[in-house]
Amino acid sequence: MIPIRNRRKTLQVTVDEMRNFAFGYVEKYAPSKQQLKTYLLKKYMKLSASDVRKRDVNKLIDIVLSDLEKNKFINDKFYSESKAKSMIQRGNSINKIRNYLIGKGIDTTFIRNTINKIKEDNFDQDFFSAIKLCKKKRIGPARTEDNRTLFYKKDISLLARKGFDFETSKKVMDIDKSEYLKIINLL
Repeated sequence: MIPIRNRRKTLQVTVDEMRNFAFGYVEKYAPSKQQLKTYLLKKYMKLSASDVRKRDVNKLIDIVLSDLEKNKFINDKFYSESKAKSMIQRGNSINKIRNYLIGKGIDTTFIRNTINKIKEDNFDQDFFSAIKLCKKKRIGPARTEDNRTLFYKKDISLLARKGFDFETSKKVMDIDKSEYLKIINLL
């Protein structure tokens, strides 16, 4: 015969379970605060019994998140700076970085500070990111000279879809092959 589990859990047991779920997720993914909150909400609503209300679960999740934030297991400022740095290395535009961080639920002050820091480090960061993207995708100045005019519209639209403004895209597309190679060697 299968024993019946005790359906009622104490508050401390529930908080400890949530904390364990959160530690496992933080260890594996290094998420933002909003990502962790969404994960815990989904996980706990799937596992919880019917007698627990969503409002109570939200309060418990907020307690766990504030505890993790106080102990510096999650830090949205660090998250935004590290994600922005890795996205710049991959050749993403500032607009794409901003939209990505907004989508992850990062506070607007952290996003603004991160973007300002990027612009302080390099005034024309979008230009260099677009050059990196051209090298990676073999478009624009990375193409052979006879194909550049044929694929001009296609290449400029790819840059636009990646978040670069028209002036930056046009500036990158109009660069000479020799200048492009010099910039690539510096990067």
